[in-house]
Amino acid sequence: MEIVPLGERVLIKPFKSEERTKGGIYLPETAKEEKKEGVVVAVGKFKDGKDLPLSKGDKVIYGGFSSEEIEIDNEKHLFVDFKDILAKIM
Repeated sequence: MEIVPLGERVLIKPFKSEERTKGGIYLPETAKEEKKEGVVVAVGKFKDGKDLPLSKGDKVIYGGFSSEEIEIDNEKHLFVDFKDILAKIM
């Protein structure tokens, strides 16, 4: 199945949070802090039809509070507005 975001949106697969600390302590779900980093799975286009400056496989840091969560192949994915992408990790 191929998903293409409409408009200025990016489909991101978030990095999984650590289940235990470097010292070996296991963290319960309630104590885990969600990372705001992920891998770009698909990219939409600007309103004028130009490509967004991201491509599939880019690692990004994202922010914002409005993201739509979906599940693809039993894995969490997020639709994030392009304006909420803070940086590309090189």
